[in-house]
Parts: sequence; structure tokens; C-alpha cells
Amino acid sequence: MTDLGSLAQQTADDLARTRAGVVVAVLSGDDSEIRSAGRVTADDVFEIGSITKVFTALTLARMTVDGSVSLGEPLAGLLPSGASVPSRDGVQITLQHLATHTAGLPRLPTGMLKRLLLHPNDPDPYARCTTDMLLAALARTRLAAPPGKRFRYSNFGAGLLGLALARRAGTPYTQLVLEKTGLPQPDPSLLVQGHTRRGRETPPWHLADLAGAGALHSTAADLLAFLRRQLDDPDDPAIHLTRSVKHQINPFTWVHLGWMGRRLHARLGSQTQLWHNGGTSGFTSFAGFDPEHRTAVVLLSSTQRLMDKEAGDLLRALSA
Repeated sequence: MTDLGSLAQQTADDLARTRAGVVVAVLSGDDSEIRSAGRVTADDVFEIGSITKVFTALTLARMTVDGSVSLGEPLAGLLPSGASVPSRDGVQITLQHLATHTAGLPRLPTGMLKRLLLHPNDPDPYARCTTDMLLAALARTRLAAPPGKRFRYSNFGAGLLGLALARRAGTPYTQLVLEKTGLPQPDPSLLVQGHTRRGRETPPWHLADLAGAGALHSTAADLLAFLRRQLDDPDDPAIHLTRSVKHQINPFTWVHLGWMGRRLHARLGSQTQLWHNGGTSGFTSFAGFDPEHRTAVVLLSSTQRLMDKEAGDLLRALSA
């Protein structure tokens, strides 16, 4: 086993002590390794949760490059006629605002948090997020800040972006994203069983028309191949566009179209990491890369227990 493989296996073994199963994929230069531990294999399919947002944003970039949409296009023009879209201080919500979480929208559709609090054990809480429900929630929403001013992470906004792009393309969301990003369609029979933090089995989630926020499934190999393309082809017009858009959150963190970015403190190596994590009722995920050192990691778990620190440390170790 190579040193790269040993590092991946050790990380998987350590994480699997408190999780049903973990797959770890690592890339350094031209070399890559995938290892698993627990009750999963390297070929298994996982819910990737909010990593979906990276693919939604890349789809926006592809459609911008081909002229189907523009980043500054108002959301209202892509929704059904008569849809009420909030604005603030005369500033309309654009597609770029949705992809960078700067639209001023809440994390969840207006009214949904109350329902989640009243029904905390709902096994499929997003299944009711139809177009009608999302548009009704949007009409009741008051923006927290003028669009473009402030970062406010929003599943609602990412879901609306996916809905808007699918409507413009005349193609179902998942089909559109797979076509525009090159992510393979996984074998649904290989979707592993998800578990809560305490080990209870959970049913799969269905996000209905909020799909752009977190509905995709994938494998470690397919996600690592996607990260390799990010490293190998940064001048691809759509990939370049996703990174050229940047909203600074604080001196050390920022958001691109889809990707979160951070610069590590000097005592940790001053490395740049572009990343996104994900979580559903039974899964957690992380995908990230260091464009300067050409390293990347993917971590997938069949338990709802965050792996962000371990993933960030692994990526930092690969880049050291």
C-alpha cells in the first residue's frame, strides 16, 4: 500500500470507529487512492447533501457561458408568471446572488422551520418542497439584507436556483445537472443505508423541487474525478467563471459560485482550500481541493456525523 493509500485507510479506519461506514478518496498530483472502512465499500453510492450546490452552481456557469442565462439576470424572469420575488432597497435577487448565498434569503423556506420544530421526527422533511410551496414561501419572505451585501447560507436560495435553471432549460433538474457537469448517474441499487448520529437507520431523503440544494447521489470515485477536472482544467470557461466570482466573508473565508474558500492561518501552512460539505438525515460528506498544491479529498459517511475537521486536516497534510 502506498503512503497515499495508507493515509486514506488510516483516516477511514479512524472515522469508522464512530460511524457505520466511511469512504475516503485522496489525490496528490497524478496519484490517487480510495479506501473504505466499516459497512461500506469504495463503490457504494451516498447521498452527498449540500455538495449538490457545487454542481448547481457549475450548471449556472455552463448555462452562462453558452448564453442561456446570465449571472446578473433577475430570478423573477425564470419563475412562473406572477411569482412574487422579494427585493430590498430596490435591489432584485439575481442568479449570482443565489449561487453565492448573498440573496438575503433565510436558510429554509419561510415557514418550514416552524414545521420542522413541530414535527422533529419527520423522516422526509423536504418531500413537500414543491414549486407551489416554494413560491408561496418566497412571496412571504422578507430579505435580511439587500441582495449582494451579506453572506447568509441558504438552502432555500440554492433550491430556487436549481428550479430556475431547470425551468429555463426545459429539463428536469437532475438530468440537467448531470448533462452540464459530467457527473455520472449512479446506480440507485448501490445506495447504502444511512444512519443517524446514534446509529438508527434512516430512509432516503427526497427534496422535490428544492433539489438544487442537496438532492444528488454519488460515489467517491466520481467525486474525486470531478475534483481532478477542477485541478486539471482551471481555464475551462465555466470552471474559471465559478472561481472568478468571489464574495469575501471575512479576511480568511469567502464564497465563489458554489465553492466555499478559506486561507489557512500561517501557522497551519497558509494553504488555500476550496471545499463544500454536505449532510442529510443519514449521511455526511466533504469534497475539497487545494489548487496551488494539486491535492484533493473526498470523504463520504453513512452516518450523520460531521467530518469537516478531519477532512480539512487530511487535505492540509496532503499539501504540506
